[in-house]
Amino acid sequence: MNAEALLQSIPPLAVYLVVAGVVGLESLGVPLPGEIILVSAALMSSHHDLAVNPVGVGAAAVIGAVVGDSIGYSIGRRFGMSLFEKLGRRFPRHFGPGHVMLAERLFDRWGIRAVFFGRFIALLRIFAGPLAGALKMHYQRFLAANVSGAICWAGGTTAVVYFAGIAAERWLERFSWIALVIAIVIGGTAALLLRERTSRAIAELEAEHERKSGTTAADAV
Repeated sequence: MNAEALLQSIPPLAVYLVVAGVVGLESLGVPLPGEIILVSAALMSSHHDLAVNPVGVGAAAVIGAVVGDSIGYSIGRRFGMSLFEKLGRRFPRHFGPGHVMLAERLFDRWGIRAVFFGRFIALLRIFAGPLAGALKMHYQRFLAANVSGAICWAGGTTAVVYFAGIAAERWLERFSWIALVIAIVIGGTAALLLRERTSRAIAELEAEHERKSGTTAADAV
């Protein structure tokens, strides 16, 4: 069975459920590749031989994002900031002090807008719901930003990938693959630069946290 036949054997409902489940778990606080799953499903919907519908993909991502963020909000409100301390000890690569401090700093700077724009930022997609709950953000305001951000992120991503996939098929039919390669390189480079910038900011905050912890310990002695 080749790759195309394998893709055709996947029921569209299974694709929608996977998108909703992975995006929902990521929004809940589990570090999963929600955006990669969404992009992959949207790309499948652009293939004319597959029955996957782009509207279904976008709707599944919106539902997963809203439900996951809401559950994460409830958990964060229930356990408070101590939740992140426990997670940081068990999963320092994803919930270390630098990650939490950077997310808190963005919330302090942007307020409720951090929930909306956080949907477009990998770090905040994981932290937005639980951190908003831990900071006792008003739920109605959180929900409004959560829903609007999910619609813009899921709908926008699905639409861009869908139409890009259709255009790519036309380019490939005309052997104009160079433009597609350039687009992929530009997109990949932008993603890597953003990830590197985030990692550098986290490293700086973790170093600052360690210095403060060392100073506090020295003062106590």
